[in-house]
Amino acid sequence: MKAATYKLLVTGLVQGIGFRPFIYRLAMENHLFGCVENRNDGVVVMLNGTLERIEKFRTRILDHAPLASSVDSITINQIESIIFDSFYISQSESVSHHVTEISPDIAVCPDCISDMENQSHRINYPLINCTHCGPRFTIIRDLPYDRSHTTMSEFRMCDKCRSEYEEVMDRRFHAQPVACNRCGPVYRFEAGGEIIEEILGLLRRTGELLSGGALLAIKGTGGYHLVCNALNAHSVKKLRELKKRDGKPFAVMFRTIEEAKEYVVMNKMEEKLLNSWQRPIVLLTKKGEFTEGVADGLNTLGVMLPYMPFHHCLFKEIDIPALVMTSGNFSEEPILISDVAARNQFHEFVDGVISYNREIYNRIDDSVTAVIGDRTTVIRRARGFTPSPIRTRFHLEGILGTGAELSGSFCMGKAGNAIMSPYTGDLKNLETYDFYRESFDRFSRMFRFTPELVVSDLHPDYLSTRFAGELAGELQIPHIKAQHHHAHIAAGMLEAGVEGEVIGFSLDGTGLGSDGRGWGGEVMVTSYEEFHRLFHFEYMPLPGGDRAVQEPWRMGIAYLYQIYGEDLLHLRTPLNTAFNDAQVQQIIGLMDKEINAPGVSSAGRLFDAVAAITGLNFYSTYQAEGPMLLESAVDPSEAGSYSFEINGSLISFRPLIRKVVDDIHHGISAGNIAAKFHHALIDLMVHLSLEIKKSHGLNRVVLGGGTFQNRYLTKKVIHKLEIEGFQVYLPHEIPVNDQGISVGQLAIGAHHRNK
Repeated sequence: MKAATYKLLVTGLVQGIGFRPFIYRLAMENHLFGCVENRNDGVVVMLNGTLERIEKFRTRILDHAPLASSVDSITINQIESIIFDSFYISQSESVSHHVTEISPDIAVCPDCISDMENQSHRINYPLINCTHCGPRFTIIRDLPYDRSHTTMSEFRMCDKCRSEYEEVMDRRFHAQPVACNRCGPVYRFEAGGEIIEEILGLLRRTGELLSGGALLAIKGTGGYHLVCNALNAHSVKKLRELKKRDGKPFAVMFRTIEEAKEYVVMNKMEEKLLNSWQRPIVLLTKKGEFTEGVADGLNTLGVMLPYMPFHHCLFKEIDIPALVMTSGNFSEEPILISDVAARNQFHEFVDGVISYNREIYNRIDDSVTAVIGDRTTVIRRARGFTPSPIRTRFHLEGILGTGAELSGSFCMGKAGNAIMSPYTGDLKNLETYDFYRESFDRFSRMFRFTPELVVSDLHPDYLSTRFAGELAGELQIPHIKAQHHHAHIAAGMLEAGVEGEVIGFSLDGTGLGSDGRGWGGEVMVTSYEEFHRLFHFEYMPLPGGDRAVQEPWRMGIAYLYQIYGEDLLHLRTPLNTAFNDAQVQQIIGLMDKEINAPGVSSAGRLFDAVAAITGLNFYSTYQAEGPMLLESAVDPSEAGSYSFEINGSLISFRPLIRKVVDDIHHGISAGNIAAKFHHALIDLMVHLSLEIKKSHGLNRVVLGGGTFQNRYLTKKVIHKLEIEGFQVYLPHEIPVNDQGISVGQLAIGAHHRNK
């Protein structure tokens, strides 16, 4: 076979993770001459050789690519002959509006941890990194990924770092954030008038304070954390008061996986996820009670392992096995990234602020994950996952999905990729909306994105919907609106790569329905183009409107009143005990007069009602608190279930509520009631799936909506449906909650455009 010159274009996550040095070493091992370069459309490799040798080289790339890389495609084309007498790495180049992927931030690797103890110029250097690890997305300003386009541009490499950066066989070859104690960014401790910049002194002082019960603000990869000793209940209480966060669980960072196992149960998949290069928060089952105030009332604990060099340095200085690490913000504001803002906002409340002088350009929270069944499921898509795209078979170029209100995100289409923004929080205030807009502007520039079609939620008052309307008007592009629950199912379909019609269960708190009412318990036959609502939960009053979401006791009264009338006053439930007749009559008055008591068909509000009636939750201090407490209360030894009624398209839980009350009167525990409640919903979904299979001939089921974050419910319903022969799809890369809505909107928009 005759030798020639071939060009390989490698697309996917192939920048910022040591891909060019990997290609160089592979070429040298295989005695091939040519060159490799980064471009904004991928990594280009040009080689001299026979087609047979080039194809073998392609196979070796796929088989041995760096751990954090993700190769989407490798195309081979013969080009005009170029004679190479060596293999070298070319200067990066920007071409066209195509883009390669931007690497998420990668947890510090074992080699760098070793270097902190052995390399003279990096002893205890808390910002160490190499081509295999370190900051990526949080420091990048533009493509291609070169130091000049990152927040490391202001730090000039010393001679030693420069030699490593330029040595092809070195692990730090073209590692853009490469630095050391001599030339890199540094940490700084501040408390009152006390300032420490020497790293060992800083670590000792930080350790002393944490061991003594202090609260600290510590700059992380994508923003500030508020930190305290996770085993000190007094410190946790102080932190909760600072955050103005009455009950929402805190995440805990353990020094080692072995120490974590003393407090939580984990299987091999969960252990692998904890140790992965993404280092997300993983929801794990507690072995018993944990420190008061960390995750009260829940049987799960959000656990993560150290992912920054500083974390490893800090844990060496303290005897504490675990630290609470929660987002550095107040209430519902975005996580802070500015050192000046952190000092100004936190100095009155914390015992010290620990920062470093490298700018965080793209803020990002910690990701939250869980293992459901045998699959990793992303609940909050952020650090370690963003901005890696969701790959699809569809043409998505130029389509923008603006998301919903809760767990806000947008999603932009680039070729066949869906590129999700990081989790931005709930779009209910100016600060979060500004973060959302800022992220959109930056993503548009980095990914060379120009909107051609924008898709939003139906709800006219969502800030994301208003943003879509303003953008469409400004650019003179089409704006279509997708129903909330249709988008949930479309997101699951997109990830699974399925087309045609599916059975869709879309269960969540609320979303505006096409009839103008609040939906949230929907059973549909769905395609990308349209949906048919076959069944839905019975509409129940929401007394006080949104106030009933914060006060689930109102939903408990609403359900009891619809079933028992004023006889509910004589029931002997924990809800009746907690509230007097005057309070109950006030809620009844709202419903009777139909004053601010709109009807909703919501799964989330049904969970709230049962949690309230059983006494598990009367007031919610965070989103889905009632449902989470109800799931945690489940007694797994209980095999019983409750009944429900189906009248035409209406699903009524009146028989279920009656049995809940009867069980309470007979002294049945909340754990048994919670189990039977969950089993009833599982039975309902299996029953309806079988009915729709008979009537429509469908055997594919897609699950969507925040209710399916419930691990107990979701694992069991998938298992039972699969026994019945159904193919069941639960999104795993895309959050099943409202953060995934924007991806569903993208899918709906793509098929609307094609149609």
